[in-house]
Amino acid sequence: MNAPCPAFRIGIDLGGTKTELAVLKADGALGYRQRVPTPTGYEASVRSMAEMVRAAEAAMGGTGTVGVGIPGVISPATGLVKNANTTALNGHKLDRDLAEAMGREVRLENDANCFALSEAADGAGAGQKTVFGVILGTGCGGGVVVDGKVLRGRNYVAGEWGHMPLPWPEPSELPGTLCWCGHRNCLETLISGTGLAMDCDGPEARDATSIPARAAAGETRAQAALDRHADRLARGLAVVINLIDPDTIVLGGGLSNMAHLYEQVPKLMAPHVFSDVVTTPVLKNRHGDSSGVRGAAWLWPPPGQ
Repeated sequence: MNAPCPAFRIGIDLGGTKTELAVLKADGALGYRQRVPTPTGYEASVRSMAEMVRAAEAAMGGTGTVGVGIPGVISPATGLVKNANTTALNGHKLDRDLAEAMGREVRLENDANCFALSEAADGAGAGQKTVFGVILGTGCGGGVVVDGKVLRGRNYVAGEWGHMPLPWPEPSELPGTLCWCGHRNCLETLISGTGLAMDCDGPEARDATSIPARAAAGETRAQAALDRHADRLARGLAVVINLIDPDTIVLGGGLSNMAHLYEQVPKLMAPHVFSDVVTTPVLKNRHGDSSGVRGAAWLWPPPGQ
């Protein structure tokens, strides 16, 4: 079910609250964009994405390839979605259902992998061999791109960095918060936006957006929370460097807008890296909150290649 003579690439970022579609023209320029609220329920989401593709192709006057980023992965064992925090997707053959609804092959990938692919292709990591992309939003995810290709791994969990435990924990950081995945002290519970909010303002807090401004205004509690967050992020990234030694680390998600991270984190991670020199750059993403949807489009090569 391959699309005949694709003229452009369509990317879809399926999120818990919104679904975004973007069309990339042959030169990588944005040709069309649409955002809609994500419907409730699996079947409604499939229908919505198919309708968005039809609308995009009508607007562009042609047919495109389709790539979709999801907050989970397709299990290599079952062919069904697993590990999605948008739980309505789990247990479904989403790639095949979308292919049937759209009449062509549809490529699916984890949303953090799509982010990393976008930034490696023409973003902050462009021109680098190995890029580690990090999403610091409501949750915490990671993706690895090597030579322009997503590294999935044997079990399709490469880059699932948010669900490893906090490295080199202090006694005060143990046993840690119970994560939705069933384990304690996952990085996601500490360095996501939700984790930062809870650390600063208590277990019922979820919104970290005001914390940097509060710290800048002299609030010691907010500043202390930011300091702990930067140190924990640095420890997590040090393990990544020790394991795969990427050429570039690119931060995305809402917390990537916190400017202090790019100065503090490289200094804080250096003592934990098994090397006499640590020059790994930690960079802000280039494409903002559209990096994921662009990466989904990049799951296919440009037309003519």
